[in-house]
Amino acid sequence: MVGVLDPVADRATAVTLERLDDQISWYNGKSAINRRWHYRLKVATLISAGVIPVTAAVGSPSYVAGTLGVFVVIVEGLQQLFQFHQNWVNYRGTCESLKHEKFLFLALAGAYANADHPQRLLAERIEGLLSTENTNWTADATRSQNKDDSRKP
Repeated sequence: MVGVLDPVADRATAVTLERLDDQISWYNGKSAINRRWHYRLKVATLISAGVIPVTAAVGSPSYVAGTLGVFVVIVEGLQQLFQFHQNWVNYRGTCESLKHEKFLFLALAGAYANADHPQRLLAERIEGLLSTENTNWTADATRSQNKDDSRKP
C-alpha cells in the first residue's frame, strides 16, 4: 500500500544506517591513525638517514652515525611489523566503499533503484564489504606470521 508506513522496514533501515555510520567512523579513524604513523615514521627515517653522511662529513664520533643507522633499522622494522601504510590504504578503501553504498542507498540509485527491499540490500552489501575486509586482514596477518615462522631455524 502506498503511503502506509512499515515500522519493521523503518527500524531495519535505522539499524542498518546506524551500523553503517559506526563502521564509516571506525574505518575513517583507523585510516587517519595509520596515515599519521606512516608519515611520522617515514619522515623520521628520511631525516635520520640523511643526517648520517653529514655526521661523517663533519667528523662526529662514529657512534653518532651508528646510532642513527640503528634508529633507521628500528623505524623501518616498525613499519614492516605494524604495516601502517597498508592498513591506511585498506581502511581508507573500505571507508570510501561504505560511504559510496550509503550515498547510493540514500539516493535510491544504482542497485537500490529497483530493489524490492533496499534496506535489506544495503545491510547485505555493507556486511559483504566488512566481511571481505576482515577476510583480507586475516589472510595478511596469517601470511605475515607464516613468513616469520619460515625464518625460524
